[in-house]
Amino acid sequence: MAIEVSIPTILRTYTDGRKAVEGSGGTIAELFTDLEANHPGIKDRLVEGEALRRFVNVYLNDEDVRFLSGIETKLTDGDRVTILPAVAGGMR
Repeated sequence: MAIEVSIPTILRTYTDGRKAVEGSGGTIAELFTDLEANHPGIKDRLVEGEALRRFVNVYLNDEDVRFLSGIETKLTDGDRVTILPAVAGGMR
């Protein structure tokens, strides 16, 4: 099963500068474990315990996984996962 994962600029140090990598897994959690095997250190930047880190957004085919089943969201062959750092800010 091949899943395309878009990597944000801030995490590309873990992927040798590549903005997209391929991974596999039946869930987002399994995908992150697979990414860690090929890109050591990346998983700690994405999850804390059994949940996504507060300032990380993950989309499965344009759907925020927080509104699906979180890191237990099921994946199928050909899915696209996008990892984005949350952007904070606003007017003072």
